[in-house]
Amino acid sequence: MNPYSKDYPVSWEELHRNARALSWRLLEKGPWKGIIAITRGGLVPAAIICRELDIRLIDTICIVSYSSEGKEAMHQGELNILKGVEGDGEGMLLIDDLVDTGRTAQKVREMLPKAHFATIYAKPAGKPLIDTFVTEVSQDTWIRFPWDMEYTFSQPLADRK
Repeated sequence: MNPYSKDYPVSWEELHRNARALSWRLLEKGPWKGIIAITRGGLVPAAIICRELDIRLIDTICIVSYSSEGKEAMHQGELNILKGVEGDGEGMLLIDDLVDTGRTAQKVREMLPKAHFATIYAKPAGKPLIDTFVTEVSQDTWIRFPWDMEYTFSQPLADRK
């Protein structure tokens, strides 16, 4: 069963604007030693935030929680850590595109308890696990990021029968 009844497509422009808004919030909380992006979703927001905050030290935590296969892509599976980072996260920004159920956030929090965790989008179940976010969306919303979509022809409404 699909737990998502709403669809929220995000354009590149909207993502960039929201990442810059997150940067404004994080600028006031710094200074920061560096950024740790949670792959893959945190890579694009982290790149924008690095530029805006003039941060050059970037690392990644590589963790898999969603399948990329068909309908299974909307269901979290077992967490699989492909690459971690050293230390407890002190002085570091931990960046992801969103926090959903909080399973990934909980695992990463255990690994880096002193990092400041920031996401662009937050859902109610995961929101208590992060420190800073820009936009809250309902738990039953599937966010479609621009890197997951392609532009295709849309038939005019009058021609659809």
